[in-house]
Amino acid sequence: MSGRSANVFFPFLKKRLRTGWRGTAWRWLEKLGPTWRSSPFRRVVQVLCLGLFLHAFFYVCWPYASRFTPTLLADRQWHPAELFLLIDPLVGVSTALAGKQANWATLWWTVGILAFCILVPRAFCGWFCPLGTLIDGFDWLIGRHFHRWHLKSTGWWVHIKYYLLAGVLLTSVFGFLTSGFVAAIPVLTRGALFSGGRLQLGWFRGFSSLPAVGWTFWFSLGMFAGVFALGLMGKRFWCRYVCPSGALLSVFNVFRVGERKVESSCINCNKCIEICPFDAILEDFTTRTADCTYCQTCGGVCPTDAIKFVSRWNTIELKVENDPPVEPRPLSRRGFVSAAVLSASAAALSTVAASTASAARKTGSLPLRPPGSVPEEDFLNLCIRCGECFKVCPGPVLQPDGLGNGFESLWTPVAVPTSAGCHQDCNFCTQVCPTGAIQPLDLLVKRQTHMGLARVNTETCLPFRDDDRQPCDLCYVECEQAGYSAIRIEQLPIVLDPPPPEGMFSQDEIDAMSRIGVPVVDAEKCVGCGICEYRCHEKYVVQLGELAASAIVVSAENEHRLTKFPTDPAQLPTPNTPMMQETGTVLPQGHPSAER
Repeated sequence: MSGRSANVFFPFLKKRLRTGWRGTAWRWLEKLGPTWRSSPFRRVVQVLCLGLFLHAFFYVCWPYASRFTPTLLADRQWHPAELFLLIDPLVGVSTALAGKQANWATLWWTVGILAFCILVPRAFCGWFCPLGTLIDGFDWLIGRHFHRWHLKSTGWWVHIKYYLLAGVLLTSVFGFLTSGFVAAIPVLTRGALFSGGRLQLGWFRGFSSLPAVGWTFWFSLGMFAGVFALGLMGKRFWCRYVCPSGALLSVFNVFRVGERKVESSCINCNKCIEICPFDAILEDFTTRTADCTYCQTCGGVCPTDAIKFVSRWNTIELKVENDPPVEPRPLSRRGFVSAAVLSASAAALSTVAASTASAARKTGSLPLRPPGSVPEEDFLNLCIRCGECFKVCPGPVLQPDGLGNGFESLWTPVAVPTSAGCHQDCNFCTQVCPTGAIQPLDLLVKRQTHMGLARVNTETCLPFRDDDRQPCDLCYVECEQAGYSAIRIEQLPIVLDPPPPEGMFSQDEIDAMSRIGVPVVDAEKCVGCGICEYRCHEKYVVQLGELAASAIVVSAENEHRLTKFPTDPAQLPTPNTPMMQETGTVLPQGHPSAER
């Protein structure tokens, strides 16, 4: 019994309908290529989603304007800037497992996209993923010219994505988040940040403002380029065989409602096999249901209309399978064993990371994290290294970490005050984190949230130096202008050597010369924004070359690292530091009050 077809995306491409405006549209689509001609609606959705991603990444997340305002990000975004990170299902699942808690802000999007994939299997891969669209573009522009490099047969690599998925989920269970290294959208956003993002920053802000790069930058950029280079071995090679986000959706295809089926009118022309972007059609023209994205491209090129997209329970006059039927390549036990070994290694690494973070907290050697960051152990289990916080940060003060704090901290955000200070009117990084590693903070709460503590180096600070002592209140002025008033100037007695000639100066003048103003940091008021360190470094290290390093440095101590931040700044806990005096002031070494 013949069922009713669900071929809804190319109904006007039938020969009998190629007249009038439909015929004109068909001819234009034919010029764009076979996939545009066969499945135009999917291509339109792909282009729109890519445009949406580029708009969010390069415009909404661009933190500069002719006049900076606290509402700059909110005024630009009419959809979440991190939208595509939210709908990457592997991001939501892996962070929930690694963080041992349900982050419903992310999981609701995951549930939604998986539910939609019941109706349109792997819709995220075939329709919405901007990385997949860029890969399609690369394959059309470059990959098709290297057809002789394409793999002619299937091998062990066809199931890499499943082994990666198993490894990612198992490592997440053990508390070590690896999805940020391989999931589709984090790979895209980090690659876009290190390529187009740097080009945008250099072009509009000056290439001298670009942060220095190391081998970890080139490694990330190489990974991003490698995703496209895989297309030289076959179209959409990354999406077909490597992407673990796609693997999760493939597993979820067991719940699909729709299915591709082939009627007996099939003439074995192979056009569907040649055009399928996901290698979802076997040599006997049956479907790899786990890989089919319901894009309906094959149906658009079928000359006999033998391909139908119908309910999986629908019965139609199916094509008789080849004898013998083609069997898909089975999953390898060795692949899953390798994933298990990787997970066990990650579990050991996670244990080491947790103990390292605990020891670092006791010694005050943790990296300087953005305001709103959760405790370090949780932070490493939630941060997917997507780079969104780097992109929205003006300065930029936030930069990707290298291996100095361990592999588990690679590409996570750290504040680098020598590059810029955290702007007092900016809370952008707290608004775009998709996983809750950086909690969303209201601007008033952000201004009172401590991310670190500034300390004066009395060996190099100009007013403190015994040789070539100079008056300087640069850090004090900057702190006042930022509105924190966390630095005050106190008078430090000094010995006049040689003493002034007798009778040359009045006693008041001698008393004035016998004191010099020195900066003193109030630990209760200092939020560790780093503006003081940036200005000291910029003037005395970069411009004048008088110092080898800034004389005031912000370190990760006295900070607020909470699992949940209050909405009222008055509810923030009082910071506590072992160096705090009874007056609540961190006093530089050598100050008379510090010896009491």
